[in-house]
Amino acid sequence: MVELVKFIAQSLVEKPEAVDVREVVEDEKITIELRVDPDDMGKVIGRQGRIAKAIRTVVKAASAHSEKPVFVEIL
Repeated sequence: MVELVKFIAQSLVEKPEAVDVREVVEDEKITIELRVDPDDMGKVIGRQGRIAKAIRTVVKAASAHSEKPVFVEIL
C-alpha cells in the first residue's frame, strides 16, 4: 500500500522528492501517513477534497482482502 500511495502522490506533485509515506500498524487498523511539500498540499487534496477522496478509494479497493482496514491520512 505504501508504494501505491507514494506512486500516486509523486505523480501529482511538483516536488516528488519531498513525498514521504509511512505505514503505522496498530492493533485494529493500518494507517498510511502521507506528507508532501506545503506548496503541493493543494494538489494532493484537490478541490473540495476530491483527489484525497480518490486516493482513499483506491487504497480501500486495493486493501479489500486485507485483514485490517487501511486508512490514509494526509499530514
